Amino acid sequence: MTDRTAWFAQCGWGVFCHYLTSVATSAEEWSGQVDRFDVEGLADQLETIRAPYFFITIGQGSGHYCAPNPTYDRLTGIVPSKCSRRDLVSDLCQALCARGIRLLVYVPADGSNGDPEARRALGMDRHWHDDGWRVTDWSRYRFVTFMRHWEEIVQDWSRRWGHRVCGWWVDGCYHAEVRYPEDGAPNLGTLAAALKAGNPDAIIAFNPGVCTPVIYYSRHDDYAAGEIDRALPECPGAWLEKDGSRVRYHVLSYLGESWCKGAPRFPDELVAGYTRHVIGKGGVITWDVPILKEGRIPDPFLHQLEAISRSAQWR
Repeated sequence: MTDRTAWFAQCGWGVFCHYLTSVATSAEEWSGQVDRFDVEGLADQLETIRAPYFFITIGQGSGHYCAPNPTYDRLTGIVPSKCSRRDLVSDLCQALCARGIRLLVYVPADGSNGDPEARRALGMDRHWHDDGWRVTDWSRYRFVTFMRHWEEIVQDWSRRWGHRVCGWWVDGCYHAEVRYPEDGAPNLGTLAAALKAGNPDAIIAFNPGVCTPVIYYSRHDDYAAGEIDRALPECPGAWLEKDGSRVRYHVLSYLGESWCKGAPRFPDELVAGYTRHVIGKGGVITWDVPILKEGRIPDPFLHQLEAISRSAQWR
């Protein structure tokens, strides 16, 4: 069996940034912000700390995305487009590849859930955020029409970037047994196919939410999404296995007070030691840090990532 995650395991650790904006931001304001993103400056920072890979968010619930997507524009009919003029992902690919750093992309499973106009056009008539997460029947959130449209949209991005994007982390894939049933499309299998349209070797993780310990979730995953919160669980080894299938062990947590914000919450010695623990068992760990609007990592986090990098070299 081919192990698409071998390169991921060899990296051992990497960096994640949530580059997002609010629903209230105008299309022009967002495009202007993305235009000012200092790709070379960020790439230099990541090279300095010897980061093997980097995750960037393409967007989330606001309906604003940091790359063009003609399919999204056609399906939503939103003018002016809330997709940025600049293809930030392509520009990051070029800058990072020149430095030997791989790029992976975060994409939501239910993009634009906070944008009423996009939701109507794409066929999402309800969302659990509307009810403050007070959900008793998750089958109500099986967005068949939306998912078919969303697969077209992510396939557009995948083909645009091809082999330059090495992997995907897909958020919000909760309760797959009723929302993405194996016996009926669309599901995680069809979404995975859309994400791999431009690069069949891309690695994918579907996020079931915060799970401690980290779990095997889907046979369509190549690595565990591994979202953790306050706890730092023990790594059991390189793989998580179920029913004859396996996924690479991976954890994703944040160095700040929460995702993409605050000051460093841990001393360098703790995060360096935990990183060494995970990669020493054959797992992979990704640390989320804040990112400024102009596209640079704040110095306190850069210094902590340097400590993590030094620790990772000891294996």
